[in-house]
Amino acid sequence: MFSKACEYGIKATIFIAVNSSENKRVTPSEISAEIDSPTAFTAKILQALVRHGVIKSVRGAYGGFEMDKDKIASTKLSQIVYAIDGDNIYKGCGLGLHTCNENHPCPVHDRFKVIRDELRNMLENTTIEQLALDIKSGVSFLKI
Repeated sequence: MFSKACEYGIKATIFIAVNSSENKRVTPSEISAEIDSPTAFTAKILQALVRHGVIKSVRGAYGGFEMDKDKIASTKLSQIVYAIDGDNIYKGCGLGLHTCNENHPCPVHDRFKVIRDELRNMLENTTIEQLALDIKSGVSFLKI
């Protein structure tokens, strides 16, 4: 459903949020190790998240990536998806047709539209804080 970059971006942001809530910055190598992604690819994803204001980058000997605590509480999953994949997830055809709409629907258009709307609702109403708290409490995991 999400691109691999978007999956890594979501996981990286959650990991950064968990650490930021404990006043820790994390390095790109720590992030890539935690989310099982290539370091160079992770660095590109982190740059996109910084450009979109999702996370902060701090340079220097004690640098790394972090999130402000108020940002952790207010950042929605939809912001990460938009930063990495744009808004195509809300527009695409379930069968990948170039032209699929109410006037010219594919065979799964109506059913897929319901799923897409539910996905949008979940992404726009789920905060990074909720997901970070699940990680901290051991309810969910970033890798197995």
